[in-house]
Amino acid sequence: MSGPSQLHQAGSEFASTITGHNVDLGNKTLTRRDTAQTINYHNYYGHSTAILDEKACEHRGEKRKCTDEEEQSRQINPPLENLLQSLRFNQIDARHDNIKKAHAKTCKWILKRGEYLDWLNPDKVDEHHGFLWIKGKPGAGKSTLMKFILSNARRRMKDKTIISFFFNARGEELEKSTTGMYRSLLLQMLQQLPRLHSLLDPGLILGISENHDWSVEALRTLFEQTLEGLGDSSVVVFIDALDECDESEIRSMVSSFKNLGNLSAAEGVSFQVCLASRHYPHITMPKKIELVLEGQEGHDQDIISYLDSELEIGDSKLAQEVRAQIKEKASGVFMWVVLVSGILQQKYDQGRIHTLKKTIREIPGDLHELFRDILTRDDTNKDELLLCIQWVLFARHPLKPEQLYFAIRSHTEYATCKWDRDEIPEDAVGNFILSSSKGLAEVTRAKQDPTVQFIHESVRDFLLKDNGLRVILLDASGDLSAESHDQLKKCCFEYTQSYWKENGLPAGDSKHQILETRVLADYGFPFLRYAVQNILYHANAAEEGHIDQTRFFGSFPLANWIRHNNVFQDKEVRRHTTGASLLYLLAEYNFGGLIESHQGSQSCFDIEGERYGAPILAAMATGSRPTVWKLLKRETRDEPATSRLHSLCNEYDVEKKRKHGIGRSFRFNTTWGLLCNILQDDDLIVASFAIASSKAYTSINFRTPRGETPFSVAIQHSHDISATLGFLIENGVYIESRDQLKRTPLCLAAANGNTAVVAFLLKNGANVQKTCMHGKTPLTYAARGGSEECMRLLISGGASVAATDDWGQTALFQAACSPNEPEAKMQLLIGHGADAHRVDNSGCTPLSYAALLGAKACQLLLDHGADVNAADNRGGTPLSYAASCHAYGAEDCVQLLLHRGAIPDKVDEAGNTALSYATTKAVQDLISSYI
Repeated sequence: MSGPSQLHQAGSEFASTITGHNVDLGNKTLTRRDTAQTINYHNYYGHSTAILDEKACEHRGEKRKCTDEEEQSRQINPPLENLLQSLRFNQIDARHDNIKKAHAKTCKWILKRGEYLDWLNPDKVDEHHGFLWIKGKPGAGKSTLMKFILSNARRRMKDKTIISFFFNARGEELEKSTTGMYRSLLLQMLQQLPRLHSLLDPGLILGISENHDWSVEALRTLFEQTLEGLGDSSVVVFIDALDECDESEIRSMVSSFKNLGNLSAAEGVSFQVCLASRHYPHITMPKKIELVLEGQEGHDQDIISYLDSELEIGDSKLAQEVRAQIKEKASGVFMWVVLVSGILQQKYDQGRIHTLKKTIREIPGDLHELFRDILTRDDTNKDELLLCIQWVLFARHPLKPEQLYFAIRSHTEYATCKWDRDEIPEDAVGNFILSSSKGLAEVTRAKQDPTVQFIHESVRDFLLKDNGLRVILLDASGDLSAESHDQLKKCCFEYTQSYWKENGLPAGDSKHQILETRVLADYGFPFLRYAVQNILYHANAAEEGHIDQTRFFGSFPLANWIRHNNVFQDKEVRRHTTGASLLYLLAEYNFGGLIESHQGSQSCFDIEGERYGAPILAAMATGSRPTVWKLLKRETRDEPATSRLHSLCNEYDVEKKRKHGIGRSFRFNTTWGLLCNILQDDDLIVASFAIASSKAYTSINFRTPRGETPFSVAIQHSHDISATLGFLIENGVYIESRDQLKRTPLCLAAANGNTAVVAFLLKNGANVQKTCMHGKTPLTYAARGGSEECMRLLISGGASVAATDDWGQTALFQAACSPNEPEAKMQLLIGHGADAHRVDNSGCTPLSYAALLGAKACQLLLDHGADVNAADNRGGTPLSYAASCHAYGAEDCVQLLLHRGAIPDKVDEAGNTALSYATTKAVQDLISSYI
């Protein structure tokens, strides 16, 4: 039929915005283009109880039988699986798994303590709101006790949901943050209680990928909402080592938990929390039970039980005296007991029984002093000890045992040390680390990817907070941290240089060649990946500690490093060309210390062939405002004191929180020029700096090959519209600049329904009647794709409702086929004098277009005098258009038109009637009934 095709030809630049047919979903009407998402939306609820992968029947490695509910939910739906996967992270249970199981005769005392029993007693919830807080000195055995209580709860509280998290200051970032805690707790709850899935916001679920970047605020909100949906379920939460997380994070978490406890107590919901920490920092929680380990008879008995079992020195009178002296001197610190037992056991095994009491007297009673004694007892393998301590303290992330082994050997032996597993088995690696650290470091018991860490957080406290590192760094005179990072940088450099000399550069840049090189390197040279990826990190940390790196970078083989760094980048987008500048790399990796000292005349605004284009954009995309500031500051080095660039640097707020702007997914648009790319970030100081320094390299009215200007880019991408557009106007931008289709900024803003921009442009003198190359005015654009509010602003600003485009159409024609608010828009236009009878170049009236939308739009036009039988140039009538429509509601529209006098058997030029175009039997029958 000619009619519908004629309608769809009108206005070529609108072709992509023609509305789909309406679909009724009961509580929501969507266009066809929304249907796919709607189906997913409802599929989510259809599978809301379909839960868990095969790991759902396990919790922390302990086998258990699936419930009936879980057995019915083996088929997991993809959006939910993405959510669960986004919550998981490596080493999620590392701290828990690494805590040694309590000795058979220890910890049982707590199960009979009044504090513990009161915590379990539901009749006393009003007194403590479900909180038990265990406190003790560093090394007192709190984590071992918590692991025991948790294990006991899992065995005995089968009717409750048990979830836990053990903070680990020696682990990865997520192991020592509340972000990691919330992710772990949520994952456990959703795995154990599949019915909670139906309570989750489907909009949230559908928007999450496996690699979702969670904020702690979003996690806390989701955790609270999940708990609110528990109903009659009981949840018990165990959280250990609160002192190993940032204090501000813990205070925020405790505050949130207090509110949850208050709410649960008021509503009778069972929510219990057991916390464990050192005495400091003190956090006020009025409603809780507190249990202090020091002085507890049961805790002291645990020490006696441990010594009786683990210190195998016989049962003589001397042995009994030795054990008693250890208990007395320990002052309740279990870690001290464990270390001293090891020292005394070695003496006993060497036949030096007579020295045991003397050794106890000489061993310091303070845990930190004991660490000092262990480190300085002899000078055996002192270089290895120092490097081992430095690596465990200052590595960017915990090293795997084999990584640490070769990191130490590569420097002490100056060799690459390819790993021959026949000559160096894994147990030899573990023994080497134990020996090199003098027993103060250990390999974790993680099921996957075990790492090396100190035996206890108190070791780190001694080395850093009690200045213990200076005990072994006797020659150091400055910043010990900086000197250590400088040493680790040298280890990385020596290892990579040795590897390059022996193995050469990667064979090529193809996907297969990179993968082959990576696999061979990871297997044979376990330290290479870390050395390549973190050499700049350690150099930057040293520079920030005022150890000059200029000489180092004078001989740094940048191109070789880039090629090897590319090998270890799993995603191609993160790789660089060998022509990337050092400044660009430092900006992308946020190494501000090295940026400040970087020599040379290169500008941070210079465009390179990398994904972010210029160093300044690389820093902006990775979200480091301090790095952006340092790049700008570097640009002012040779500027006179009166230069505006200095004041712009001072205005730049390093602490400002970014709500919007470019992110890591940003790609430099090579056709836009530098300024247009910068404007996507809403960072007007950087844009001002680029213009003031003449580094924008393009005019403020620059036009891309597609006719885009900084002004049009800002309208489409800026979030702080008024500020950005005001900035551009102040800097001389032409407010009537046009794109390839001759559309003005006002046309674009009106088409997007951006009320704020329309108002701003009108206030600043934009021409309301200026048309595009097809004669369309801003009002026409607003009528089709914009909003009613935009139209009101334009009409108030003098826009003519009678203006026609090259197809002879007024704004009323566009409103009649608008995908949003068509009736409101038409009512507004008609109220301001729009002619409902007007015909366009094809002979159609607005009613023919409205017939494709539905009965309401037609009703409005008919009520304002539209001719129900108006025929276009080929004889098509509104009835024939309505009959040809596949949309839901077409039958109602046909019924309305017939009822208002449409001629059912009117013939068009092709000899067809409305009946000929009917798409459904219902419409055919309806039309036939009027003939």
